[in-house]
Amino acid sequence: MADTRKFNRREVISKGLSLGLIAGGAVILGKPDFLLAKEKPVGIPDLVAVKNGEPDGMFKKAIELMGGMEQFIKKGQTVVVKPNIGFPRVPEVGATTNPLLIKTIIESCYTAGAKRVYVFDNVVTPTSGNAKNCYKLSGIEDAAKAARGIIVPVDDFSYREVTIPGGKKLKTADVHSLILDCDVFINAPVLKHHSSAHLSIAMKNLMGIVKNRMEYHLTGLDQCIADFCLYRKPDLNIVDAYRVLMSQGPAGPSNPQSANIQMKKTLLMSKDIVAVDAAAARIFGKEPEDIGYIKIAHTQKTGNMNLKELKIVTYAM
Repeated sequence: MADTRKFNRREVISKGLSLGLIAGGAVILGKPDFLLAKEKPVGIPDLVAVKNGEPDGMFKKAIELMGGMEQFIKKGQTVVVKPNIGFPRVPEVGATTNPLLIKTIIESCYTAGAKRVYVFDNVVTPTSGNAKNCYKLSGIEDAAKAARGIIVPVDDFSYREVTIPGGKKLKTADVHSLILDCDVFINAPVLKHHSSAHLSIAMKNLMGIVKNRMEYHLTGLDQCIADFCLYRKPDLNIVDAYRVLMSQGPAGPSNPQSANIQMKKTLLMSKDIVAVDAAAARIFGKEPEDIGYIKIAHTQKTGNMNLKELKIVTYAM
């Protein structure tokens, strides 16, 4: 297990973070509200941000800084890794989670002792061949299988109804049975533009584990996204901000050449789903309080969007 107290000169802990560019041990931000650490962090950080690497290398560094995957997975446990595979798009569009990242997460789960690692998404177009195309075109199906991940076919989903405690708009939800039965739930969204919610990140990605997702749009999208987190929060959130779709989301164009992509080459990791979404919003160029579901979830005490209050470790590859 990694010793999180050992940091080289390029590792920084910040109690105020507007994530943008990380370089040479300093955090250089679009809005300069950051503090460099004067002492080494003790214990597990609230949030880790790694930049300027490839998806697999950034994940390996991030999970090391979080204390190792053994912090989250024990021998013999069943794990669900939930990427965003919602649309039939190739990875270059930035509408789906990077397949190399998913492969590396699954490998890390097995190394930590996982018995089985499942991968699935309730895709937006579940009819005809589009659902299978989502899995295949994204590269996630092949990447997951290469790491011994178990791809759950979209025509083999089962759901059970649960009650959302304290939900204001979302009172019940039909949740994928694997989420209800697994030992560890790892949420692995991609950061991208969303035409209705402004951004699709970690909380929004949880719509892919429920059956009645249309209810969100009919009764209040932001509130429902926040409400669901009152029922179940992932054990770990890993945000892929390597290739960020800046417009035309959530699906993005079918042609990668016409996609508005910014290469952010960043990965975020946190147990706090509100904090990780707040940090991702900053990477995108938005203020967390301007994203409805982030603000609501913070108010409902699901997590903390005030990054200045958190112990954040950043690392530049």
